[in-house]
This record gives sequence, structure tokens and C-alpha cells, in this order.
Amino acid sequence: MVRTNQPSAPLRKSIFAAWLRQWSLQIMVLPALALILVFSYFPMYGVIIAFQNYSVFKGFWVSPWVGLKHFSDFFHSPELYVVMRNTLVISFLKLFFGFPAPILLAILLNEVRHKFFKQIVQTVTYLPHFISWVIVANFAITLLSTDNGSLNMLLQGLGIIDQPIPYLSVPHYFWTIIVTTNVWKEIGFASIVYLAAIASIDPHLYESAAIDGASRFRMMILITLPCILPVVVIFFILAIGNLLNAGFDDLLLLGVNPALRDVSDVIDTYVYRLGIRLNRYSFATAVGLFKAVVSVGLLTLANFWARRSGNSLW
Repeated sequence: MVRTNQPSAPLRKSIFAAWLRQWSLQIMVLPALALILVFSYFPMYGVIIAFQNYSVFKGFWVSPWVGLKHFSDFFHSPELYVVMRNTLVISFLKLFFGFPAPILLAILLNEVRHKFFKQIVQTVTYLPHFISWVIVANFAITLLSTDNGSLNMLLQGLGIIDQPIPYLSVPHYFWTIIVTTNVWKEIGFASIVYLAAIASIDPHLYESAAIDGASRFRMMILITLPCILPVVVIFFILAIGNLLNAGFDDLLLLGVNPALRDVSDVIDTYVYRLGIRLNRYSFATAVGLFKAVVSVGLLTLANFWARRSGNSLW
């Protein structure tokens, strides 16, 4: 007897019947599906230039095919080590400091009983997310400037340093600046989801813990954190899948000094520099395709690991 994984006829009919019963909701989904198809899936045919010596004058179908040449060139490039090192180090630093920061902020805000103060803190921490990286970068440059920069003036006033430090010209400080500005910009907005998850916790759990004599700190450890763990795991899976996305706008704007190239050049800025500025479209596409494939692999592995705890994307 041959077994197949195809759904039975009654099951197919029930799925179709359920779809018909929800036809108004299904129609509302169609515009979103159309946007995804037009802007996310249809442009994917452009990755074929990663296997060509693409020429804008010849087009996609006439440009000569070169197979995996551009991938080989990237793997043998003298810049490969620096680009991959910077990408992984900056990504891990952002993950290490940036991932737990909004969780901690959400838990602390949940403990605030003064409503007005809580609203002020939320507003102040949310606003940086809506500010363009161009403005944030200029703010950071002004703050760290050797010419009347606020940080240098403060340190000199306190007698900690004698001469202004050119923070944005010294590679030693760059990773700290990038991670700090990212955490400051995104911590408030990223905490919204965790605050929503905390708000959905049954208040009777806290009441029972209070009756048993548990302190607020123990309630956070034994109730709040375990209850929001599924949300934390989901976002951690997505963060692992984005490990090769070390950033672009922040690194491009804050790493304009050529002296910082060895610590600021990541995959995205490398693709921009070679693909857009040097017109090496096929090579840049090959590097971008490599990053996408590795990201999908990391996402799959992270999801497989998280599935053991009962929380996963699929």
C-alpha cells in the first residue's frame, strides 16, 4: 500500500470551505501579498547577474555567464578577513549589548508605579528610533568633536584628559561608538513588544507571589521573565538570522574617515563601495547573495535549536 503526504479530498474541501467563510479577510490580505510579490520576489531574478559579467548596456540576458567566478574572487579577496571580522564582531557586540537592553528596560518600566514618570521615560526612549541616522550621526560627530565637543569639554573640565581626543579618527574607539549609538537609538522602540508581553501576564500570578512573601525582584525573576520567554526566543532567532547584517547607515555615516576603514568596513558597506561606487555590479551581487544564503542558514539553525524549548518560528 502506497502512502502519500497529499491531503485527502475531505480535508481539501474543508480548507477551501474555511477559506470561503473568511473571504472578506482573505481579500484584505491580497494587497499585502501583492506588495510582497512585486517588491520582494519579482526583483529576485536580478541575482542572476552574480553569475555573469553584467553590463548595463547588454542587459541580463546577453551579458556573458561566468559561473561562480565572482564568489571565488570574493573568497580569495585580501579584504575578506577584514570585512568578515568587522561584520561578525560588530554584530555580536550589538547582539550582546543591544538584545538584552530593551528587555531590561521593559521590565524596569513595568515596575514603575508613577504613571507620569513612566510616560516621560517611554517618550524619551522611543523618540530616537524615529530620528534619521543622518541626524544621529551628526549629533554623535558634534558630541565627540575635538573642536568644542561636549564630551571632550566635560572630560577636560573634570581634569581627566589634558588634550581633546579625536574619537572618530581613532579605530580603537569606533566599535564602542557604533554599539552605543545603536543601543541608544533602538532600546526604547524595541521594548514596546516586551512591554506588551508583560501586560498580558495574568496579574493573579503576582498577587499569589505577594501573598507568599515574594519581593518585586523575585517576581521579576520567577514570573515576568519566564512569561515573556517565548517572545524573547522569537526575537533571538531573528537576531541570529541577522548576524551578518552589522548595519549600513550608521557605519557609512560614522565611518567616513579613511583611517577607520579597517574597523568600519562590513559586508553591506563593502557591497556599496564595490557595487555602486566602483560599478562592479556582478561582484557586489555575488557578495550580497552569499550573505543572504548564510543568513537563511543561521535562521534555520537558530529555529531548530529553539524548537527544543517549544518556542520557534516554524
